[in-house]
Amino acid sequence: MTDRSFSYKDAGVDIAAASGTTPKIRDLARSTFTPGVLSEIGGFGAMFAANFPGMAEPVLVSSTDGVGTKLKIAFMTGRHNTVGGDLVNHCIDDILVQGARPLFFMDYIATGKLDPEVVVSLVEGVSRACRDGGCALIGGETAEMPGFYADGEYDVAGFIVGVVDRKKIIDGSAIRPGDVLVGLPSVGLHTNGYSLARKLFFEVAGWDVDTKVPALDVSIGDTLLRPHINYEPTLRKAIGDGLIGGLAHITGGGITDNLVRVLPEGCGAEVDLGSWPVLPVFELMEKVGRVERDEMLRATNMGVGMIAVIRPDAIEAFAATTDTPHFTIGRVVPGESKVSYRS
Repeated sequence: MTDRSFSYKDAGVDIAAASGTTPKIRDLARSTFTPGVLSEIGGFGAMFAANFPGMAEPVLVSSTDGVGTKLKIAFMTGRHNTVGGDLVNHCIDDILVQGARPLFFMDYIATGKLDPEVVVSLVEGVSRACRDGGCALIGGETAEMPGFYADGEYDVAGFIVGVVDRKKIIDGSAIRPGDVLVGLPSVGLHTNGYSLARKLFFEVAGWDVDTKVPALDVSIGDTLLRPHINYEPTLRKAIGDGLIGGLAHITGGGITDNLVRVLPEGCGAEVDLGSWPVLPVFELMEKVGRVERDEMLRATNMGVGMIAVIRPDAIEAFAATTDTPHFTIGRVVPGESKVSYRS
């Protein structure tokens, strides 16, 4: 027992600091609002009108994810305005593979001691990516949990809902042997492989985020913070035109484990090594850690962030839908549902 009067702040939770960020976050979220948003930020629940003109049978598609230990790079560099965008873009890509366009997004930020500037910086990244992706940020949660997270650290997760007309769902069922695998380039690790990259660069090589090495055009930190690409603008027309039989978002598990997720029974995939430019950061990881190529193809995207499966007779039409560079990296073959590589 004690004679002292305690408050929530004495336990590590500063309600006033959290309240102080609310107006800034509200303004950032409002900047993303689309006509379907029916509620304001700050309510117990968020509302979105389910009006989908032009769709005969709208189907909602949802996903949730985080950005993994890429957050550690944000902590080390003190730069927090990019990982929020990574979160949104990752989630958009996850529902894009089924042909869905994003409708709305919600975020969850948890930290030991709330730093208003960091939270606002995070949400700035989230709102920017939502605006760019035509996705409304309609709500979220910021949890201050003293003693649960290390000082200066936080975790963040995202939740997205999109919509697709049922007749235009991409589920891989139309994929056949002979279809072509088209790879869309990444710009870096995106949001996967960071535990391995941190081990190799910061422990094995002994570098830090400010280190510059000849193999890279910018510092280690800048390289590792390169954004996760939103592929929806690149693929929007091809999806609308019905040119794509399947899409694989190359995240954790790399090409090896993600491409098989869209292959129907009786179909495998052959991927031609050397058919796309492997980014220098991945070659550096291989060199520093003597990492086998098979391991890299499972742990990272190796320079391919999305794979589209396209009929041979639709390749020319697909190419006409986008100015984004893309590479023919292999083919669908009959057999077991697995990915094999050819040198």
